[in-house]
Amino acid sequence: MSILKNYIQNSQTKAATLAAFRILFGFLMLISLIRFIAMGWVEQFYILPKWHFTYYGFEWIKTWREYTYILFGIAIISCICIIAGFKYRLFMTLFFLSFTYIELIDKTTYLNHYYFVSILSFLLCFLPLHATFSVDAFCKKKFYVHVPSWTVDSIKFLLATVYFYAGLAKLNSDWLLRAQPLKIWLSSKTDLPIIGQFMNQTWFHFTMSWSGAVYDLSVPFLLWYKKTRPYAFVAVVVFHVFTRILFNIGMFPYIMICATLIFFDSKWHIKFIEVLKNLFKINLKNTVCKSDRYLYKKPKNILFIISLFFVIQLLLPFRNLCYPGELFWHEQGFRFSWRVMLMEKAGHTTFTVKDSITGKKFYVKNSDFLTSFQIKQMSFQPDFILEYAHKLGDHFKSQGHQNIQIFVESYVALNGRLNQLFINPKIDLYKEEESFYNKTWILPLNDEIKGF
Repeated sequence: MSILKNYIQNSQTKAATLAAFRILFGFLMLISLIRFIAMGWVEQFYILPKWHFTYYGFEWIKTWREYTYILFGIAIISCICIIAGFKYRLFMTLFFLSFTYIELIDKTTYLNHYYFVSILSFLLCFLPLHATFSVDAFCKKKFYVHVPSWTVDSIKFLLATVYFYAGLAKLNSDWLLRAQPLKIWLSSKTDLPIIGQFMNQTWFHFTMSWSGAVYDLSVPFLLWYKKTRPYAFVAVVVFHVFTRILFNIGMFPYIMICATLIFFDSKWHIKFIEVLKNLFKINLKNTVCKSDRYLYKKPKNILFIISLFFVIQLLLPFRNLCYPGELFWHEQGFRFSWRVMLMEKAGHTTFTVKDSITGKKFYVKNSDFLTSFQIKQMSFQPDFILEYAHKLGDHFKSQGHQNIQIFVESYVALNGRLNQLFINPKIDLYKEEESFYNKTWILPLNDEIKGF
């Protein structure tokens, strides 16, 4: 305990490390948001859909329709201010709130890296990324030389957690013993130059699967150790560039590559700041009032919040252990757990609306209510199916239908397996409620090979 106390109170590092991270983070988020708008995704995901699939407990989050652009505008302005270090805490908080609100509008768009950005931006709200080389520091004439080491190490620890948990998630039979779903994805990339000839070969599928697991499990430790850090960073760059070429996963590879730079010695971040000073001709020599170390007014409160934050991040990915059966099949506890690109799942789901008294029934045309992307996501995710059943029930009840029951016939294929019946077709889903309890209306996976 005394060692930890001494570390918190006395250990320090250069403030330039946080300043460099602030600028890179703000710049990448700015590019990501502009790209999202330019691709027409605001309209596609938040304006055009009639209905949106909500997260349990966050049903009160609603789309702003055309005004969703205002949310993006707030996030973009926040990024610019974060880069400059102007009113840093205010605009980092605004970025966290606006970005996370956008993310929570519709779980159809859920991606691990959106979640990563949300929790990282929450953490950054409490860290002094504006301690030096910022408008805030310029106005106060306090360009701090040092910050507490834990402020930098907390970012490192979050990155290490993401990598290590992603590696743990790969320790399942589908990934290690069947090379799935990589076998499916790689086999469709035979048209790539040079490496395309290997994409259909079994040895290559297993090489990629096993090396991916080893990489995720080892890279956080290799990055933390000074002697292996340069080699680990090369591996980070190669890994993320390769996945970007193969899977076209947007900005995530660049975000992870740039974020990983925080593991390097502060002298590299100081050089980065000097390059920016020279590039933009920023002269601070006559205005800098050097203070020794940034101090928190109420460090105990901040440390308690950050400690609680990490406890949640460490425990949340294991909530799937509360549910019986195959995780990749029922997906209870799958999200927010760093299970990145571990399954290829497709389904076909048909909804029947039935009058419980007369027995009359009719089938629902999903495209009348959902976009094609929503239909695809809904067809194999049980919480989507349940929510959609309730939306349909409420809709048809408002149209004057009585004694409504909603039944589902759903067939799903997981990681190259044959289609299997997914939802109990005899269960009236309109009577089932969303909760954290086990969804017993999901039929078990009929397969001897089980995943983690």
